[in-house]
Amino acid sequence: MKTCIACGMPMKAKEDYAMEDESKDYCRYCARQDGSMQSYEEKLTSMTEFIVRTQGLDKEAAKEAAKGMMEKLPAWK
Repeated sequence: MKTCIACGMPMKAKEDYAMEDESKDYCRYCARQDGSMQSYEEKLTSMTEFIVRTQGLDKEAAKEAAKGMMEKLPAWK
């Protein structure tokens, strides 16, 4: 099982991979519609929104949390 290099999500099933392509190192949530990986800014925005929605943090706190998570991932080092 691979882990997404951009968000850290475990990719357990073919559907979890970008474009269902198991050779990709990033998940469907980190891919653009054309299958390319989102930029740092795109991913930061989507992770911030996810944290606000799921953890109830305000936007600035969520953005800082997202930055902290992302700095540990291979895609953003």
